[in-house]
Formats: sequence, structure tokens, C-alpha cells
Amino acid sequence: GCLGVLCGAQGGRALFLRTPLVRPAHISHIHLSPNLHSGSKAAPLHWTSERVVSVLLLGLLPAAYLNPCSAIDYSLAAVLTLHSHWGLGQVVTDYVHGDASQKAAKAGLLALSSLTFSGLCYFNYHDVGICTAVAMLWKL
Repeated sequence: GCLGVLCGAQGGRALFLRTPLVRPAHISHIHLSPNLHSGSKAAPLHWTSERVVSVLLLGLLPAAYLNPCSAIDYSLAAVLTLHSHWGLGQVVTDYVHGDASQKAAKAGLLALSSLTFSGLCYFNYHDVGICTAVAMLWKL
């Protein structure tokens, strides 16, 4: 039957276990931390800032649920926009090739992030705010 097709002549060992489909690539160096030889303090500072924003976001989510107020609405607008901007900036860096294309993509991202922050602030000021809007969505 079907099992007979998958099993070879080597004592019933499955065919897909005998043939490796993926061979490991040779990797000479992987740098998980900023280059210490570059002399720039911007990379470690940016890395630390990303972690601080992530921790702030983790703290703001339960605070928004427990105590929805305009201060948390505006904090969420800022932190969510910054977190998204940095994340999408990494996508642009990794996947957009060519100097002109990358500059255009980063300019577009800056415009999108600015529009997002402005829109969230407008929504917080002229409507119910982020916290109340999410609570209203949960009630649906």
C-alpha cells in the first residue's frame, strides 16, 4: 500500500528519512550584536531604544485595559507608531535593494508613519480614543 511506497528495502526505514532534503549551509560569521569596531554609538543606542519601546508597549497594553484615559491613548499612539516604524524600517533595509529604491521606500515609510501618528492623535482628540475604541470592538 501507501506505506510500502515510503519504505525502502532497508528494514522498513522511511524513504524520506534516508535522503536529506536540506543540506546545512556553511556560515562563517554571524553578528548578533552591533559592530564594536565601528566607533558609532548609534547602533547600540538604537537597539536599546527598540527594547525600551517594546517593554513600554507591553506595559501600556494592560494599563490601557485597566485604566483607559487620554494619557494612555496618546502614549499608545506614539509607541505603536514608533514600534511599527522601526519594524517596517528593518523590512525595507532587508528587502529593498538599491540606494535610490531604499531611499524612496524609507521616505515613504516616514510619510506613512507620520500620517499614522497624526491620524491616531486626531482620533484620540476628536473621537473616543484608542482604548475606548478597542473596548467597543471587544463588545461586538
